[in-house]
Order: sequence, then structure tokens, then C-alpha cells
Amino acid sequence: MTTTSTSTAAYWDPLWAQGHRYRQLDDAETRLMGRRLGPGQGRPALDIGCGDGALARHLQHELEYQTTGIDCSPSALALAAAQDSPGTPGPVWKCTDVETDDLTVLPESAYAVITCRLVYRWIDDKASFVNRVRRLLVPGGTFWVVAEITGRRENTDPLQSLGITPAAAEILTAGWSVVRTHDLDVLRCYALRP
Repeated sequence: MTTTSTSTAAYWDPLWAQGHRYRQLDDAETRLMGRRLGPGQGRPALDIGCGDGALARHLQHELEYQTTGIDCSPSALALAAAQDSPGTPGPVWKCTDVETDDLTVLPESAYAVITCRLVYRWIDDKASFVNRVRRLLVPGGTFWVVAEITGRRENTDPLQSLGITPAAAEILTAGWSVVRTHDLDVLRCYALRP
């Protein structure tokens, strides 16, 4: 019997194509992100696992970063691109698997901000992923991660298992000079700096 890794396009693309949608950005999260990331001033940002592109568009239009959104799902990227406004420069969309693809295909060699919203839990090799991100950050840049934490939902909630474990959180936060966290209901937001 073969299994499909939950971090690959073979897993995610059919879900996006069938109309599955995931937790939307809300005002509390965007306000917190604005405080932690600050104004983009045209600096480059990378949104890993961008899905329908909501976070990438927020970075581009509200915070004024020059944003690239990457996802391993062509269906998600098609949905993201379809929501761009004609005549307004939007994010660059790239079909890229952050765990396995050559990241030199990205439009920038380094980013002031890298975001990863509701994706870290699905990454197979978390330590390797965090190291790849570190190499993509400019000195003083910020890695912004939003993840659900295990045990925050009721035991009867069918989504109770979606959180990251304390061990996964430790892998995420190890080796950064600055680690700031903020809790929003079942989510924890991390602002990590080298």
C-alpha cells in the first residue's frame, strides 16, 4: 500500500480543486501581523503555502511588500491568480514545493519577510524546512508562522488533531535570536528572527 505525503501536490491539489477552503484571515490576525512585520516599503516577501493567496495579497496591497506566493498545488495558485485585480500589480505566483524544489527559481535570492500560515504542521522534515527558510531570509528579516497548537480544541472536535506538538514547536523556534509569540484562540503566531 502506498501513501501520499500531506506536503505534496498529489495530496493538496485535489482538495483545492474540489472546493475545500481553509481558515480565512481575520482582523485580529492581520492587525497582529502588521505590528510584528511593519510596513513593507517595497521589500520582498515570500508566502509559503499561499493557497488561495489571501495572505500574499494582504502583504502586497495592505503592507506594501513585493510579494511572491508559492504553493505546491496548481489548483490553489489558479484560484489565487483569478482573484488578482486587473490593472493592479499583484503578487507573483509560483508553483513550487518548498521542501523539494530548487528555490533558485524564486524571483529573489533573499526575503525581508517569509510567511507560513497553517502550513508548518504539514511539513514532513521540519528541521530541514526551517533551515531552508533561514537561508532565504535577509539579515534582520522575519519568519512569520501561524500554526494551530495541539490540545486547544475540545476532545470531541473532529479537527482536534490539526495542531503542532510541543516537539514540532521546539524545532520551529530553536536557533533564532528573537522568538516572539502571540496566541489567537487555537492559533499561535510566531515572529522569528535570525
